[in-house]
Amino acid sequence: MATAEIAQKLDSELHSPIVELRRYTLHPGRRDDLISLFDTHFLESQELCGMEIIGQLRDIDDPDAFVWLRGFDDMQARHHALTAFYDGPVWAAHRNAANDTMIDSDDVLLLRPVGRDAGFSLPHERSGRVSGEPSHAIIEAATYGLKTSAEGFLAFYDEVLSPLLRAAGNHAIATFASEHSPNTFTRLPVRLGENVVVVFSRFDSAGDQAAFRDLLDANPAWQAVQPRLATYLIAPPIIARLAPTARSLLR
Repeated sequence: MATAEIAQKLDSELHSPIVELRRYTLHPGRRDDLISLFDTHFLESQELCGMEIIGQLRDIDDPDAFVWLRGFDDMQARHHALTAFYDGPVWAAHRNAANDTMIDSDDVLLLRPVGRDAGFSLPHERSGRVSGEPSHAIIEAATYGLKTSAEGFLAFYDEVLSPLLRAAGNHAIATFASEHSPNTFTRLPVRLGENVVVVFSRFDSAGDQAAFRDLLDANPAWQAVQPRLATYLIAPPIIARLAPTARSLLR
């Protein structure tokens, strides 16, 4: 199937064909303040503007990092939804409180699913503001910065890396590559001119994720493919261990 046909099929079948992966660096001790603002004010209000808030996550290795994802039907829909929210009353009322928690909010990747079933499968409803309980799951985000476009790397990943990862206990839940369309909402910067693949995996607990990594690192076959993997990359993969917040759909 031609690339254009695949893209059209993805657009018609996937829930969020365009996804922002946003990583914020926060002032020390302010992460829970920002999560509280999200839980109380920024989830339903953004979704009413036409986007989906996929997940809010704590980086368990960085107490001052907050990671979240939101999805859109297409780039034009992204422009309309973000304009509606950032020109709207909820953001106007709470933007100072939110911005006061942040040192940097410009680490943003614009992504597109790379296969028919590569997007997130999410519940239809999120936990309530009071009743939500944190998930014990760990969402691992592996970001591969590529020297060239994603096609060759994805073939290598599917044929060589993925079987080794699965054998060690990895359960991939979504795979994305860079979306290179122009930024349709220039008030919020995104990282342009990069080629990345981001693979999200889910583990039932931090212990399960750690056991997977230990088993993988001890596998001679995994070590043997590292030189070939390095030929595709500009730097070693970035592996983030992320804990869903109480109201995260991704959990």
